[in-house]
Amino acid sequence: MRILITNDDGVHADGLLALKQALDPVADVTVVAPDRPRSACGHSITLHKPLRLYTTRLPDGAEVWVSNGTPSDCVTLAILDVMKAAPPDLVVSGINHGPNLGWDLTYSGTVSAAMEGAILGVPAVALSVAWRFRRMVEEEEGPAPPIDFSHAAAYAAELARYLDAHRLPDHTLLNVNVPHLQPKGARITRQGIRRYPGKLEKRTDPMGRVYYWLGGDDPVDVCEEGTDVQAIAEQYISVTPVQLDLTDRALIQQFLEGPFPGV
Repeated sequence: MRILITNDDGVHADGLLALKQALDPVADVTVVAPDRPRSACGHSITLHKPLRLYTTRLPDGAEVWVSNGTPSDCVTLAILDVMKAAPPDLVVSGINHGPNLGWDLTYSGTVSAAMEGAILGVPAVALSVAWRFRRMVEEEEGPAPPIDFSHAAAYAAELARYLDAHRLPDHTLLNVNVPHLQPKGARITRQGIRRYPGKLEKRTDPMGRVYYWLGGDDPVDVCEEGTDVQAIAEQYISVTPVQLDLTDRALIQQFLEGPFPGV
């Protein structure tokens, strides 16, 4: 089995190293990752400047590929060039340092890299450690331990074995979130609701020019039964099948039943 690994936290992120070391025993692993953090870049691709590709080494001595592009660029470079002679059987993006739940999918570079794999015809998994509820743990039990990628890494190896025998349908991916503490198990979930109220700070630089700093308050989660948000809140691994087709079929039917302008 050939697995392509990428991420949006950059090639030197701890989560990428943990993922690579967990998948080494079960597959022939190739890493193509951004040269720096690209969190919340969404599904952006590079069109107006050259893309560079070079190699570096991880702390375990493994030689990996690095690009100045986005996570989606990295997947394209890997499939169309680096792995052209022997394309990957699976793309795994992560392990992201933080959750990708609910509507996070629209922003996430981690999930977008997996989407790019699905677009190019390769089954894909986006994998994140969900530390969203660390503050709740700290309030109830005291300081939470450091982020532990081992649970997510071990689950990635288990998923890889499963997907080697059970291929995903075309143009789909799995969005997986793993609690930062010991998971109680795994649940198959649907995408939940997570809103960011938004925060905009308007400041003035030393030259008197106005600039803005985009931040964000803690997300507002709707913990509905069966959702990824609820699963993580209850300390379960969330596995959400995601398709690239975003069509609202119910609304199509409503429009067809009319009246709708011109139809």
